[in-house]
Amino acid sequence: MTRIVLIGTAAASTLQFRADLIRALCLNNYEVYVFSSEYTSEELKHIEALGAIPKTYLLNRSGINPIADFRSIYTLSKKIKEINPDLVLSYFSKPVIFGSLAAKIAKVPKVIGMLEGLGYTFTIQRKGDDKKTQFIKKIQILLYKIALPQLDKLIFLNPDDPKDLLERHQIAVKQVEVLGGIGLNLSDYDYSNHYPENSVFIFVARLLAEKGIHDYIAAAKIVKDSYPNSKFIVLGAIDKQARGALTKLELKQLVDNRIIEHPGHVDNVAQWIAKSSIFVLPSYYREGVPRSTQEAMAIGRAVITTNVPGCRETVVDGVNGFLVEKWNPQALADKMIYFIENPEQVALMGYESYKIAQEKFDADKVNKRLLTILEL
Repeated sequence: MTRIVLIGTAAASTLQFRADLIRALCLNNYEVYVFSSEYTSEELKHIEALGAIPKTYLLNRSGINPIADFRSIYTLSKKIKEINPDLVLSYFSKPVIFGSLAAKIAKVPKVIGMLEGLGYTFTIQRKGDDKKTQFIKKIQILLYKIALPQLDKLIFLNPDDPKDLLERHQIAVKQVEVLGGIGLNLSDYDYSNHYPENSVFIFVARLLAEKGIHDYIAAAKIVKDSYPNSKFIVLGAIDKQARGALTKLELKQLVDNRIIEHPGHVDNVAQWIAKSSIFVLPSYYREGVPRSTQEAMAIGRAVITTNVPGCRETVVDGVNGFLVEKWNPQALADKMIYFIENPEQVALMGYESYKIAQEKFDADKVNKRLLTILEL
């Protein structure tokens, strides 16, 4: 039986983003081992319920201690060697670097990595990078130059990332593939063509500057000056550690002044999207292909998002929504107002989103493409 090792970070993330892939591999009678560095016993049981064999390992996601990191590589390589897999697939930045090196040390016949966006260190900030981010980026590029040439294949989700990482920094990789979005189990997202009487815009993301929360709020204020009955929903948690994130006090003031509605933590995000008119994500973060936007499209919602890598893969401008410049609340507000003044476009563009989601973001189709890339 062909043995496959998947190496990620948090087990919760694996369950959220890799469950369909794990099921697909197990249904094809592959023996699947899933490595997690952050986990609970309950999460490991859920991985096992998918048909895979859960394994754990040590990896400090944010640390830059080279001694600890190389110790982790060596320990992980021993665990991989005990399994003796035919293929190792690592995903997310640090597992791609350290998991791939560990797999090579363990002499795995085929080693493949998948980078789902370039992340925070490659995100262009409005005020420029601080010295710590610049330093981390230099270290990350150095590690990529060591690890990525060892891969048999490197998979990206969008076509901009290989240009901005590999070409710009002259990193040689044997073979590059672009997958597109990692996909959704579309049965979890019911299409809805029922829309509220007054326009309801919804933002779903952590309340980070780079996810566009400040631009969303600024646009909401502009729109409300002319259309006070329009509503602006925000679903997402505050990140107290992130530079420029929305603060608890700012959030309270916005809610008290009725600029936005923030229902707090919710488990039924899809239902909130279904009760909205338009999905808005003015992100400038280096996304792979944002999952929240895919979810909104599967439900049948038009999208306003930024013309930046990853986000632009979800919208055909003027067909299922609009692409706007990053850091431009007025442009964002103008497109919001377009939908308010042309309410028939809400349903028309929403249906186009639904069709695109069916074609591009169906996990069954995506996983078949991925299995082809993995040569399984």
